[in-house]
Amino acid sequence: RTEVIDNTLNPDFVRKFVLDYYFEEKQNLRFDVSHGAVLGVQDFLGQAFVALGEVIGSQRGRLERALTGVPGKRCGTILLLAEELSNCRDIITMQLCANKLDKKDFFGKSDPFLVFYRSNEDGTFTICHKTEVVKNTLNPVWQPFTIPVRALCNGDYDRTVKIDVYDWDRDGSHDFIGEFATSYRELSRAQSQFTVYEVLNPRKKCKKKKYVNSGTVTLLSFSVESEFTFVDYIRGGTQLNFTVAIDFTASNGMPSQPTSLHYASPYQLSAYALALKAVGEIIQDYDSDKLFPAYGFGAKVPPDGKISHQFPLNNNVDNPSCAGIEGVLESYLQSLRTVQLYGPTNFAPVINQVAGTAAQVTDGSQYHVLLIITDGVISDMLQTKEAIVTASALPMSIIIVGVGPAEFEAMEELDGDDVRVSSRGRYAERDIVQFVPFRDYVDDSGNQVLSMARLAKDVLAEIPEQLLSYMKTRDIKPR
Repeated sequence: RTEVIDNTLNPDFVRKFVLDYYFEEKQNLRFDVSHGAVLGVQDFLGQAFVALGEVIGSQRGRLERALTGVPGKRCGTILLLAEELSNCRDIITMQLCANKLDKKDFFGKSDPFLVFYRSNEDGTFTICHKTEVVKNTLNPVWQPFTIPVRALCNGDYDRTVKIDVYDWDRDGSHDFIGEFATSYRELSRAQSQFTVYEVLNPRKKCKKKKYVNSGTVTLLSFSVESEFTFVDYIRGGTQLNFTVAIDFTASNGMPSQPTSLHYASPYQLSAYALALKAVGEIIQDYDSDKLFPAYGFGAKVPPDGKISHQFPLNNNVDNPSCAGIEGVLESYLQSLRTVQLYGPTNFAPVINQVAGTAAQVTDGSQYHVLLIITDGVISDMLQTKEAIVTASALPMSIIIVGVGPAEFEAMEELDGDDVRVSSRGRYAERDIVQFVPFRDYVDDSGNQVLSMARLAKDVLAEIPEQLLSYMKTRDIKPR
């Protein structure tokens, strides 16, 4: 609640309020404006609804919105201004090593890596960083890495930071070695001294009376510097350009059948449509023209029935852009009625298509996000790796959402969180791919809104850091 300003129709409020801002979430705000009348009775003057992302994404962080809510009356406007708190600019660089970790592999030792978790207000934890995997050792030394203070503890220096130690397995069923907890404040003391943490496995501790620990982790170095943030670039005019690519291969099933992954019942959206809305409705707040190129791949398209892996959903080769997320959905549903689902599942053509666009403007004013929604095993793995390695040098990120029951081991490989993607001896310059299986986000109660929110949170979480990594490697400052 702001202060009351007397006797004016153009109040300029001084009192500020602080909001936690997360790019990956849809944060909706409502502003109510009232006239403080006598005897404590207030007259309602109007209200405005706005997403926090709209304010952040507006030019210079200034957004004007009409007030509504009083029938038949013009209620005036509200002007919102946003600024980022200075403590959000701090970037940590740290390096850790471990000693005498538990041996988990039958042949060989262990392949350890660390997972950092930020604690949330409700007591839950969110992954905020994974180190690389160090192969076949119980005494790994991980490479130095950087992480924003905001990502680690949201600017709260005493908030718990949980760190899990795992042994990497190729099939993704990583073995838990142990865990320990710390805080930003405790970590920062390592600037003057080494800090050693005991790695504890609660299950082993309960079973074995003589259990001491599962090894130790030592913080070798810790430094802090202030850097530009994602919000700095957005407010400086960097535009996020959103492109969609949807899998139209025959393995999805006939769209007219309820068993199809493309089937849209009268009561709920398909998994494809849900994934599209979840990601698109957040990103569109950061795109000024709200025009989104949308493609399909793996189908025979009219009029000649040729197989295409980058056909425009709106059937306009010269201008594949759709108006808003609703326009993309409409074109997607229309394409299902006109094309023949076929195959194979090729990603490289559409990745190269977006990469070609991204390569035209590399000064930091444009950044591209490609969303690929697919159901199956990729057919052109070698070509896709080559395309990703090339795209990693461009202002571009790739989100892959896997729908359906298929195994997605190849997608995990493209994700590059554990091992950086490579092709013909070249490694990706940056980690630009984020993969998630849609089935992990389906709410048991059937609540689609909750499913969409959870999906968007995870698939978009890495976009700000990926954008910053591009800007930093090119020494591009915000305008």
